Amino acid sequence: MHKPTKDEIYAYALSKTLTKVSSPATVGLYSSCENRTSMILRRMEIHMKRETLRIEQEHEGRSKPRSIPPSVTDFLWLIFRLLFCRPIWTEENQQHHNVRFIYVHFSAWHFAGSDLLWAGIAIRLLRAMQMSFGKLQLVLYRVAQHDEEKEVLKKKVEDSRNDWRSIKICCCPLWFLLLSILIVPMVILVVMLTLGPAKPEIKPDEGENNTKGQVGVLEGLFIAALGVPAASALRFAYQMGKNLIFSQDLNIKSGMDNEKVSSQLGFMNEVRKEMWFLKCFIQFMEVFERRRIRVVLKITNLDRCSPKKIVSVLDAINILLSEEESPFISILAVNPAVLVQKVNFADGCFSKEDRAYALLNSIVTLAFTVPPLGDDSKRSLFDSLTKNSKDGCRTGGRNEKSSSDVSLMEIVLETKESKPLIDKSTAAPDVKEEEVEKFVRSVLASNERNLNQYMVDDAMSMRRVINSIRVTVIIMKALNEELPPPEYIAAWVVLANEWPCRLSWIIQCVEDAQQRADIDGKKVDNTDESKTLWDVFTESRAELYVMSSQIEDLLEQDGDPEMFERILKVDFKFTVKNLKTFELATVNLDHSIRKELAQIRGTSSLKDSGWMRDLAPLPIATIIKMDKEDVCEELQRLKYPPEYIDIVKRNNLSGSALIFGDADDLKDLLNMTFGEWATFRLHFLPHLPTQLRPQYKKTTSTPPHPQNRLSRLHAAQHYSSNPSLVKNCM
Repeated sequence: MHKPTKDEIYAYALSKTLTKVSSPATVGLYSSCENRTSMILRRMEIHMKRETLRIEQEHEGRSKPRSIPPSVTDFLWLIFRLLFCRPIWTEENQQHHNVRFIYVHFSAWHFAGSDLLWAGIAIRLLRAMQMSFGKLQLVLYRVAQHDEEKEVLKKKVEDSRNDWRSIKICCCPLWFLLLSILIVPMVILVVMLTLGPAKPEIKPDEGENNTKGQVGVLEGLFIAALGVPAASALRFAYQMGKNLIFSQDLNIKSGMDNEKVSSQLGFMNEVRKEMWFLKCFIQFMEVFERRRIRVVLKITNLDRCSPKKIVSVLDAINILLSEEESPFISILAVNPAVLVQKVNFADGCFSKEDRAYALLNSIVTLAFTVPPLGDDSKRSLFDSLTKNSKDGCRTGGRNEKSSSDVSLMEIVLETKESKPLIDKSTAAPDVKEEEVEKFVRSVLASNERNLNQYMVDDAMSMRRVINSIRVTVIIMKALNEELPPPEYIAAWVVLANEWPCRLSWIIQCVEDAQQRADIDGKKVDNTDESKTLWDVFTESRAELYVMSSQIEDLLEQDGDPEMFERILKVDFKFTVKNLKTFELATVNLDHSIRKELAQIRGTSSLKDSGWMRDLAPLPIATIIKMDKEDVCEELQRLKYPPEYIDIVKRNNLSGSALIFGDADDLKDLLNMTFGEWATFRLHFLPHLPTQLRPQYKKTTSTPPHPQNRLSRLHAAQHYSSNPSLVKNCM
């Protein structure tokens, strides 16, 4: 067998975690390669099916779960329960150990032409439920069980060993009442016809009329007895036929097509009611099947849609699918860099909470960022592309099938168990669940280093931390890595969750240093791995401060700067070696943040590039570390006149003075010609932020572009609410 790839391990870790997380939950599956996420989703589904089978095989409860699909006997029992019984919520049936997953694929691109993309989610879920459980079962539940008025009532958990209670009318079970209404009149009729009362002597010509009179009375009694049940049966049959012919997904679709209807407030309320109906039906089926049922909604291609529609889907996830006790698990498979840029320029995005990172943090309960490909993975990907494998990253156009019929076919295929659950050519990762749970409990129970003081007092953030700890432990075990102490794993997860920008900056600085050492042919000493991350940050935070105006949205994600210093400097002195240990298992850190930081920072490659050497701007990190002698040597290399070098020496103009000094004062002090000053500014001051250059503070009379105006509004509101942002970088 082949050794499992890292993507296989990531899919395995995600599947193990999803079998444990409580619903509702939203997983952010982030990657810039769409086909990597597609492959991970496919493999994740295979591992989840295998895990559910393993759980049911090891089940030792009072009663075994029913088969899927149901047998003939189970189907008849289900019809009986739907018509004549109501479920009783007990402690046992609310905490089933067994679980069943229903997979629904929602490609946002299929519904991109609709103004109400979020309503498309409801349509896909309704159709998926019809194919998974049967349309007849849903219609029976809607007619016989569902009551919209009970939405305001809270579900009561009773202390009972029975799971069902008969529907009663006048203290009589409904099934017994209907049976009595049908059988008793027939018994009376048979008795009266066979035995009958004693007949008096009558004339021959009156016998025929008297017999007809008795039969007419009996018919009247029979019809009167069956009148009310017959009317109820006709009403029930009418509602059944109506719901079978005119399904709710067609009603929602027609509402989406009708602009007058879709613009009304009541339309979204109708969609919300349908989501509540699906939740109630699934809860009913959980009691009947004796297992938990979770609907996994895989949302893809959302980053291809317009900003307005992206926000509408995120709102739908937050509102429609995140209701208390909702059985939905949403997996948002997107390119985070594209999604963030689009959401930030959506209409109505004015406050900090409306912007992309804040919006995602309020929705996502598990952020799973697929780490970049390593050398081995790139080699495997290249081989797969040469063999036309469908797991390669897409480089061409959008030549996918995009009809909703194809998506419906996917649901049908996903509900069948005909495919093998595991590819026998690849060894599947195997991590014992008991070891993971024991380790996670020890992490959460450890109070030796007061980890709780670094966590935000927010339930959503805590859920992200707990889920991320579980994923991290599973990945490290699957990679056969030596596990650090439990509190260190938890601290690392909290560090990535609460300070993503600063941690990404440290990782980028370490990576750049390693790459520069490789380029220069220098051997990195083992002592470099013992260097603390706080020392790395201290050496480079002045450069981060200079960049602060360009990364406002990234910095505003970070928490208290003093707590960041304390966790790295006092309680958890992580080193570069620890960083390399956690690197492949850090899936709760968005790698698009590091890419953006690298793009802003990365001009150092121009420094020694032939004829561009004299014109290329120096990196900020290099300038900040220069003393006055280094500045003089650089001016001398650029062949500036000696008087400028003397000015630098007399005024002690170090690199920090050039970066943080006033540009106008510096220009007056050096008294250069225009050409000399232009070259000097290009070489030493290329990264100086706009607000640190007074000569560029003047505004023009030309009205700004709408997007620029929106960006200024974001910045203005942000600084008004947090004026110490830039200061806190230090």
